[in-house]
Amino acid sequence: MVGSKKVAEALSPRQEICVISKCEGILYDPGMNIRIVSLLPALFPISLFAQDNTPKPDPVTIDAAKFETLQAAFDAVPESGGLVRLPAGTVEITEPLVVRTPETRIEGAGASTHIKNLNEAGKPALILEPTGYAENPKLRMWRVQLGNFRISGNEKSGDGVHANGIQEIFIHGLSVDHHGGHGISLVNCYEDPRVSDSILTYNKKAGLFIDSGHDIVVNANHFEENQDAVFCTNGFNLCMNGNNLDDHLGNGVVIENTYGSVVSGNMIEECNGTAIILDRDCYGITLSANVIAHDMEGGIDLRDAHGCAVSANTFTLVHRHSVRVGPESGRITITGNSFSNSHIGNGKLKRPAEHERPISRDMGTGVVIEGASLITISGNSFTGIEAEAVKADAKSGKILVQGNLVSDWGRVKKDAKAFDLPEGNGVVVGQNLVDETEKEGE
Repeated sequence: MVGSKKVAEALSPRQEICVISKCEGILYDPGMNIRIVSLLPALFPISLFAQDNTPKPDPVTIDAAKFETLQAAFDAVPESGGLVRLPAGTVEITEPLVVRTPETRIEGAGASTHIKNLNEAGKPALILEPTGYAENPKLRMWRVQLGNFRISGNEKSGDGVHANGIQEIFIHGLSVDHHGGHGISLVNCYEDPRVSDSILTYNKKAGLFIDSGHDIVVNANHFEENQDAVFCTNGFNLCMNGNNLDDHLGNGVVIENTYGSVVSGNMIEECNGTAIILDRDCYGITLSANVIAHDMEGGIDLRDAHGCAVSANTFTLVHRHSVRVGPESGRITITGNSFSNSHIGNGKLKRPAEHERPISRDMGTGVVIEGASLITISGNSFTGIEAEAVKADAKSGKILVQGNLVSDWGRVKKDAKAFDLPEGNGVVVGQNLVDETEKEGE
């Protein structure tokens, strides 16, 4: 305690308080009636523990209606952050708006707050990034939030929202539509990006594009008629739940080079491409409890995926294949799914067998395995299937097909087997219920 007393005696009362409040290993000296830190802090310069009395501005609330331009309102936010309130009304811009301050929220008055991008040189409507990011992409800025306004563009404009290097970005209640780029682009927004309760429509690229994110939440959004709905690459821990995806010109969800993620409880309908694609070294991903309907190129395409589960999904009116496992994939579990057509009972179909729009005709497809191995297919129901329930090529092997129900298959390909699998190659088929009696419409 002698050493501690000497340290305490050398300090002013203000410095004693600083030492006590900022160091661990605190001791109590009854004789001095103060708490004194242990000897370890005395090894460091006392100036390290001195209080920083430099005045810092408090966060502010800014009424953007009082500024000549929205950019002037954004520029008025101090480095400590603040809230910028956007009034109702339409603001037309020809150059991007830029937000460069952390701890900042941009809040509108709902859809009546409309930022309209007239730029036709491929520039975004709104850029979020730290100062100097273009020169140093490793720079980061924390906690920028956008909520409750609309951003529209045109087919020659860039992204609606383009965010670079924003940690804990939060986008809620945004309407983003008709952009020539992505609706929302999050690049290097690594820490905990969140996009929820927003509507992203009619964008020429993805509704939501994410590159290099971690612990991502995409929840309760509506995506319609973008190129792809969601494109997530070079990330991990994507949690995508409760979204509605409709009428996409390309694919529904594309996930690349990402692991440890879940896509569940989504409605994915009428994609001209594929509902869900896993590619480029995806692993440890669960695709579960999604309704996948009317998708022209397929339901789930596992192009390069490992250790993934496809479970409890409903595939209806899906063309080409409901699930495809490609030659770069393996260690896949496909269980508890329903594969069906538009049968509504009593020999009736809700959709016609022929229609001028292929996407509108009756259709049911199963599982296709191309050169893949270590596949478990169990507990599924295959009904109203155009051809085989499960088909694997000669390069596939180590496939377990057990405990499935197959009924009313081969509706178009009359000579199709319920399970068309190569003999040998570690293929095991058993304890399946194959109903030879029921044929719809016969």
